[in-house]
Amino acid sequence: MNNHVANKIVVITGASSGLGAETARYLAVLGATVVLGARREDRITTLAESIITKGGKALAIETDVTDRASVQNLVDTAVNTYGRIDVLLNNAGVMPLSPLEKLRVDEWDLMIDVNIKGVLYGIAAALPHMKEQKSGHIINVSSVAGHHVLDSSAVYSATKFAVRALSEGLRGEVKPYNLRTTIISPGAVQSELLNGIHDEATAKQLQSFVPEIAISADSFARCVAFAISQPEDVDVNEILFRPTKQKI
Repeated sequence: MNNHVANKIVVITGASSGLGAETARYLAVLGATVVLGARREDRITTLAESIITKGGKALAIETDVTDRASVQNLVDTAVNTYGRIDVLLNNAGVMPLSPLEKLRVDEWDLMIDVNIKGVLYGIAAALPHMKEQKSGHIINVSSVAGHHVLDSSAVYSATKFAVRALSEGLRGEVKPYNLRTTIISPGAVQSELLNGIHDEATAKQLQSFVPEIAISADSFARCVAFAISQPEDVDVNEILFRPTKQKI
């Protein structure tokens, strides 16, 4: 695995915590150079410094995925610094679940802006560079909720179904440019997503069982590394994984 991950330039959104941060650490150990994007600049700066102290290569760039120019700056800075972009991990996401009847429209808008438009902005920023290189790998993060609509997840699931549709459309379009695409759909994995649920009943319901079954974030990191580590003629299109204990 190391031979195919080492020396790759990997841009990661949502890198300040959870899945993104753990993946950055994991890939850096395997020899990748990780470019960290997130709004919480202090966190990604600390993470980058930690990776560098341990002998890895990392660069932190404050990024808001709801701002197209900000995402463009993230990708362009990576290319200007290192000469190319090998992998884009569109990982940033939010999950403020609630029943539709609660009409938490601002939260609906946020999920659309981060989970869908953020992914599109990442694709828009990376695709021209990858087309010119005739190489590259775009990994988009969906969810088990992008396969099944769960209680109170209608809008969140809609955004994650959309990520899968966008990714499949992208997969077909980029074949002439030798690009690879992967969708990763995690189940219950330890992250800060539950902290973003502000509907009390929904939060209480999920907190009653999710922490008991959630698996560590390195499970996601290993899936990312697996997809990246394949030979260039192997395109891992989708990975769906759950904790062994998770039924739905």
